[in-house]
Amino acid sequence: MSYCINPYCLQPDDPGNVNNRICRNCGSQLLLQGRYQVMRLLSDSSGFGKVYEAYEGAKPKILKVLKLKHNDNERAVELFKQEAEVLSQLNHPGIPKVEEDGYFQFIPRDSIKPLYCIIMEKIEGLNLTQWMEQQGNHPISEKQAFNWLKQLVEILNIVHKKNFFHRDIKPQNIMIRSRGQLVLIDFGTAREMTNTYLAQIGSTEGITRILSAGYTPPEQEKGYAIPQSDFYALGRTFVYLLTGKNITNSYIYDPLTDKLCWHQYAPNISNILVDLIDKMIATQAINRPKNTEEILNSLEEIERKYSQNEDLPPPAYNNFENSTELENCTNNAIISNSPTTVIQKKGKTPNQSKWLIGGAIALILSLGGSGVWQVYKLNYSSNFISQENVSVVNNLTGHLSYVNSLLISHDGQKLISGSADKKIKVWDLATGAEIRTLIGHSSFVNALFISHDGQTLVSGSADKTIKLWNLNTGAEIRTLRGHSNAINALAISHDGQKLISGSADKTIKLWDLVTGKEIRTITGHSGYINDLVISPDGQTLISASADKTIRIWNLNTGAEIRTITGHYGYVNDLVISPDGQTLISGSADKTIKIWDLVTGKEIRTISGHLTYVNHLEISPDGEKIVSGSSDKTIKFWDL
Repeated sequence: MSYCINPYCLQPDDPGNVNNRICRNCGSQLLLQGRYQVMRLLSDSSGFGKVYEAYEGAKPKILKVLKLKHNDNERAVELFKQEAEVLSQLNHPGIPKVEEDGYFQFIPRDSIKPLYCIIMEKIEGLNLTQWMEQQGNHPISEKQAFNWLKQLVEILNIVHKKNFFHRDIKPQNIMIRSRGQLVLIDFGTAREMTNTYLAQIGSTEGITRILSAGYTPPEQEKGYAIPQSDFYALGRTFVYLLTGKNITNSYIYDPLTDKLCWHQYAPNISNILVDLIDKMIATQAINRPKNTEEILNSLEEIERKYSQNEDLPPPAYNNFENSTELENCTNNAIISNSPTTVIQKKGKTPNQSKWLIGGAIALILSLGGSGVWQVYKLNYSSNFISQENVSVVNNLTGHLSYVNSLLISHDGQKLISGSADKKIKVWDLATGAEIRTLIGHSSFVNALFISHDGQTLVSGSADKTIKLWNLNTGAEIRTLRGHSNAINALAISHDGQKLISGSADKTIKLWDLVTGKEIRTITGHSGYINDLVISPDGQTLISASADKTIRIWNLNTGAEIRTITGHYGYVNDLVISPDGQTLISGSADKTIKIWDLVTGKEIRTISGHLTYVNHLEISPDGEKIVSGSSDKTIKFWDL
């Protein structure tokens, strides 16, 4: 299909234009510059421009078009054109590629006003905000933080050496390619470091203010952006990545003192890296690194200590009581980081612990998998009962990135893992040996589900596709396409005929599992779909979303039955009691809520986790819940 970008076209997505060079509705050219065929609108949510997917032959591109309402704003047109000019001068895998003729004007049929256009390389992947949400907002490790910080400073080094600075670094403006390379995007606000501009610092005349809450440094808020402003925004981006908390979250930001109190929420990060980030986010620009070379030198020193296995200073949290930050963070909870003793549990028979094995393996491995975990047993209405320390008995290695999903086969013999390395691995659960690797997805594998007959494995990916595999042979059966964003959740109807998928495109789709054809699309959520469950009677579908709601649907008709509200953060996971009467939800607001599934009324709220609740399991008798959290604990609850 060819998409018409004429803003006055009455049917821009007309399927009848599939082989046309001229739009049959408005008469505008469909092949821009004689080479770019626009396929679909990707985003109209920005107040600045529209974003389309286009193709130059078989090569995917991104087309950005300035919205018509800005055409008479000379400054807006200048900033838009500037993005193309900046990007055309920069050549690095961490910067979107724009050719020298990437900026052009297009005049629709019967129009006197041109459309201002930029054609650029399409970056396949998510931005870091989307990536963090997809990963359950788990804080990243020190190793990953170091690697990512080094990548981004190297990109900034190139940008600054070309006498530009970005002025709007934030997680939404950093994308991650499928192979792991970070890409800095949205150079529309970049500024050239000319003597004329630097001479204007001291007067805001003629200087455009670019503001992003939480990431914009104080001097830029006043109109005085300088190269060191990029360091502040980049440092604050890493505070978000290392804590998993929004930079304006009241847990780490105190508006009364204007202090960012983040150390205790990154308890396992060494002082040497914390000190570098703190220097980057210094309130006064004079106290930040002078240039990118200074940051790169600091990173080289940190890398030297890593490679030589030198004893790094203890994690920042361990010295927190001696930090001046403590004075400004007295209202924030402090997370214990005391060492634990390994105790291997014995005495469970396979039948007694089958639900626990499946739940605990899925929880422990998907939450970051090896080492010692603190396991708590609690009753929702009582105080803390006991704490036990358990160890992971078998550590399976082979994936090259995060493990996002885990399943145990119906016969209990195999463990299946889906990873951000784009691969699915099948393991012998008894021995830990790898049986086979399934390759086919082009981005993160986020969700897995096994058909009720145990023969078919279904996988959902950030590449927007669902794949069906023969679980016994590893052969791919078919690929389902239809979602416009990552697939986060999967379920199969009890009769084994329908596949249900939930996506970051905010929709739920039903598919015929036998033919692969789409049956219907269910809409209603305003955020990513994070989880799907089906009631024991097979009639009701329940969805959890990043919009903080739970919605209940008639599975046969797709009609919404009710919306459940009450959580104050993303709803991440759902389980239903075996009798079908009770729904349990886990949320980024750190709570577990129990609901009457029939009426939608809240029964009670369970608190105890220190941060996001990401996974839930329920025992076959419906009397116990196990929950896994980003606080690195698994808690058992007696209902």
